[in-house]
Amino acid sequence: MPEIIALLVGGLALVVAAVAGLYLWPVGRSGLRVAPARPLDFDTATRAAAAIIAAETADPEVRPESRSRLLSHGSRTSRAVLLLHGYTLAPEQYERLAEEFFDSGYNVWVPRAPRHGTVDRRAHHRVEAGELTTYAAQGWAVAAALGDEVGVVGISGGAVLAAWLAQVPGNVVRHLLLLSPFFAPNPRQAPAYAVKPLITLYGRRVLRDRVTSRGYSLAAVTQYLTIARTLPKPPRRTGLRSAAVAISPLDGVVDLRAAVDVPRRIADANAIPLRVCTLPETLGVEHNTLNLAALGAEGDELRRLYVALYEGAPAPEPDPTPTHR
Repeated sequence: MPEIIALLVGGLALVVAAVAGLYLWPVGRSGLRVAPARPLDFDTATRAAAAIIAAETADPEVRPESRSRLLSHGSRTSRAVLLLHGYTLAPEQYERLAEEFFDSGYNVWVPRAPRHGTVDRRAHHRVEAGELTTYAAQGWAVAAALGDEVGVVGISGGAVLAAWLAQVPGNVVRHLLLLSPFFAPNPRQAPAYAVKPLITLYGRRVLRDRVTSRGYSLAAVTQYLTIARTLPKPPRRTGLRSAAVAISPLDGVVDLRAAVDVPRRIADANAIPLRVCTLPETLGVEHNTLNLAALGAEGDELRRLYVALYEGAPAPEPDPTPTHR
């Protein structure tokens, strides 16, 4: 009997140690610290963007509709914007909003994230946090040369990268708009106490990857959560002039509280208000707050609202009357 008790106690100690290890293991990675890029001029930046697009055009693995996109007025403008798409998606997610910004006088750069927009629909499962932050930093280097005043829009995982860029020392991100930001998963999908173990086990690929019913790889989504965990606390004051977030109460993917709290802390650090837009449930928009095609004229109104939120200008709430139904 004493031997059995000793085995049980020893086994329990191992379990406790393993669980403690999951919570105490640091989730930050030194590879996420990207050295500031040397500033580019307009011509160099546009050539760099053209080279990226040409390489994607020549690559049979990249879907034609998913190539990076540059919307340029042909010279440096007073305003430019970087648009970062969401996880599993590609630059075409921004097609209509990119045009809205361009028509408002912006030069617009929409780069394709690594392992996204390919004919292999599972390639994004293998994306790594370091690849994502390098991609965001390179995207910013191009966008920053396209206009005098430059900012970032990001959606879902792309919003995590946008917030990360806005906190990198040396970047002069003036405007920040986060759509459905994925700073933490919806508690119904993963309670808060489970997030760090998920990052450790799946983000570091200790456990074999699992794919959710939405086609999300746990190994991949935890890369975005890892980046979210590296945001400085408290946030840095960086010269941000406007910050806004748009969320949907029907979003079953993100933690809506974190979606507002994280950018609010960034806004507070920069002594500016955070503009928060909660879309009416009657619109039927869920996690992808750029999926507005079915809304018709209301979708156009929402895109104009997003630009106004980005600019920090007063903007009316969208009409909650569902005229599209």
